[in-house]
Amino acid sequence: MLMVTTSGLIHGRTSESVAWAAWIALMVFAAVGYVLGWIANRTVEESVQLAINTHLEAESKPEAAQ
Repeated sequence: MLMVTTSGLIHGRTSESVAWAAWIALMVFAAVGYVLGWIANRTVEESVQLAINTHLEAESKPEAAQ
């Protein structure tokens, strides 16, 4: 938002157009952040679940006779 506001003021745009551009940039980056956060969350959950399942399977198998 700060970058869009600064750019708009430097280029002499009206305060209303700067505010709209900054608001739109905020919404776009919020949406992108939400999607990336969701993907990261799913990745971590799947990784942890796989590690737990692997650990539980290894513990449930009987030890090899020595």
